[in-house]
Amino acid sequence: MDFQNKIVLITGGSRGIGNEITRQFAFKGAVVIFTYSRSKDEATKLEAELCEKGCVCESILLDVTNHNKCMEAIEYITKKYKKIDVLINNAGVTDDSFLMFMDEMSWDSVINTNLKGTYNCSKAVIPSMLSEKEGVIINISSVSGQVGGSGQTNYSASKAGVIGFTKALSRELARKKIRVNSVAPGYIATDMLNKVPEKIKHGFKDKISVGRFGEAAEVAKVVLFLASDDASYIHGQVINVDGGIV
Repeated sequence: MDFQNKIVLITGGSRGIGNEITRQFAFKGAVVIFTYSRSKDEATKLEAELCEKGCVCESILLDVTNHNKCMEAIEYITKKYKKIDVLINNAGVTDDSFLMFMDEMSWDSVINTNLKGTYNCSKAVIPSMLSEKEGVIINISSVSGQVGGSGQTNYSASKAGVIGFTKALSRELARKKIRVNSVAPGYIATDMLNKVPEKIKHGFKDKISVGRFGEAAEVAKVVLFLASDDASYIHGQVINVDGGIV
């Protein structure tokens, strides 16, 4: 897969799965712009590392929950790089709690980042893709959006929403040669999972058919495939990368 001269925007690209997606696209020759919201040091470090290796990469600060800021960011990118070929809606947060104890702020922050952020960035990028008469949007969902997660009503609802959003938007854009798909990771070995107590992680592993946690690179490779011309006839799908949970 070759992404030479392709302009790829990845939200939440400085950490976890997003970090690996950013690396994979950069190493395949894409011009990569990735966003961050809090992890400035990690974003700066990643950008410097990739640029030192000869990649073309830029990090930008972006709150994906802010509609106007997303519009401004897309305008900046399209003005500087002339187009956006691929959008990866990866930015996401968790704030777990049983619903009876979950406050409104925890609900809103997760829904706004994971679901509204996907809406904001997708809406902003569509005019550019329509102008180019092609494009790819890949939304990172989660198996939690399909099977639910105890203590994750906000997260599961947001990721289920991303799946519905993906399928509906694909129907709107498929005839415009814009592919919209979703990748749903399972339990992936990232900083987010590392914060979970060992006893709970052991319970997670029992649900996985292959008996191990996934690697970020295993998710990133599926994202790259869906963004490539090899996936030209794949529209409106949810690809699980979960070791057999679903």
